[in-house]
Amino acid sequence: MTREELEQKIKEIVVSSLDLEDLTPADIETDIPLFGEGLGLDSIDALELGMAIKKAFGVTFSQNPADNKAIFRSVKTLADFVQQQKKDL
Repeated sequence: MTREELEQKIKEIVVSSLDLEDLTPADIETDIPLFGEGLGLDSIDALELGMAIKKAFGVTFSQNPADNKAIFRSVKTLADFVQQQKKDL
């Protein structure tokens, strides 16, 4: 899977797992924040998104909230994390 395909897949997971009916994957910029002033997701969305990413890619997230905050900052940082995890497996 290329980097572009990975980022596209993550965008699709964001839209489908969170039932974002008024957004398409194309509407999500790769480097905008997913939470707060960016896409506006909240902590419940983070849990749902984390489960969907784990299921789709077989990755394991950190127990450290600060690490996870950095991982879930944007589609780009999620893609970086998935790529790194896949190298380590």
